[in-house]
Amino acid sequence: MTLLPLSGLKVLDFSQFLAGPYAALKLADLGAEVVKVEKAGTGDLSRYLYLTDVKVSGESTIFHAINRNKKSVAVNLKSEADKKALRELVKDADVMLQNFRPGVIDRLGFGYEDVKTLNPKIVYGSVTGYGSDGPWVDLPGQDLLAQARSGVMWLTGGQNDGPVAVGLPIADVLAGASLAHGILALLFRRERHGIGGCTETSLVEALADLQFEVLTTWFNDGNRRPQRSAQNPAHAYLAAPYGVYATSDGHMAIAMGKLDLLAELTGLSGTTALLDAFTQRDTIKKELAARLVEGTTAQWQVKFEAADIWAAPVMDWEELQDSGVMETLDMTQEIHRDGISMRTTRLPFKIDGERPASDRAAPKLGEANELLTKGWS
Repeated sequence: MTLLPLSGLKVLDFSQFLAGPYAALKLADLGAEVVKVEKAGTGDLSRYLYLTDVKVSGESTIFHAINRNKKSVAVNLKSEADKKALRELVKDADVMLQNFRPGVIDRLGFGYEDVKTLNPKIVYGSVTGYGSDGPWVDLPGQDLLAQARSGVMWLTGGQNDGPVAVGLPIADVLAGASLAHGILALLFRRERHGIGGCTETSLVEALADLQFEVLTTWFNDGNRRPQRSAQNPAHAYLAAPYGVYATSDGHMAIAMGKLDLLAELTGLSGTTALLDAFTQRDTIKKELAARLVEGTTAQWQVKFEAADIWAAPVMDWEELQDSGVMETLDMTQEIHRDGISMRTTRLPFKIDGERPASDRAAPKLGEANELLTKGWS
């Protein structure tokens, strides 16, 4: 591959778990040298955060997924000698990331004002649960709790379901992506104008941004709450037929389609086809659901595609893999450590027609501690 965009960039990453390390992962995949600062003896706690009973080289798959393509130094942040060594790395770093609770990094001597004194042109990124001040500042910033507080959990699911959590750590991932965006913007400013800067985001900010369309509607609609569909829910605002439906052998999603055409293809009654798709969506969707369960997903998909009705089968991971699309897009790669190979994902975009890749797995704790005495390579 041609020279990666961030080749030569030096990133010192004090963050743990997911949001901060996810931002660092994106920078690493674009060519940056990312040095992960971990607690001596234990390291990042996600090394031991097991999603299943699978371990790779004694560590969790989640740690390898988040921290591949990085280096690790193990330090004691209560040790003046270790802090002195880290300050030397800070002086030559381009970027520093951290996700301690508000105030902690400052007490350790690595807050933005301290770091800026050592390196005025550094780009500094912070991610928290709910910001650096305000009524929630001292609450634990964890993904599920942020979903609960942000409105996302209340919005998801159907009218009779109760709150539904998104089945992924969506707040962490989106906050990490936002942090990476801020870092890249400040790097561009530094390149043009020669000044560093600090960017901050939080889980709740990322989730508010995720909801920008529906929140804008609510802000400007007299704060009138959307009524979640009680029948085949998928979106709190959108009209029938928008939803997920059972078929005789699985499920399928329908996004858009004219009701009269759907009536013709599925046998909906003419009366139902004339109902208002917004105010009477549950009545429409209930009858549509009763029709769709009579045929297979494949049968309906063929009919809907021919009629330009936007629909798709609900696929599991095996079906996604069997489709071949991941291979066509070249979205996976092999990473290696200790003679063991793991399959994982790659960057979700290409550079100059190629998708960047690295076979470096997550680092062993402290494997790059020579940086503390010799500095950046």
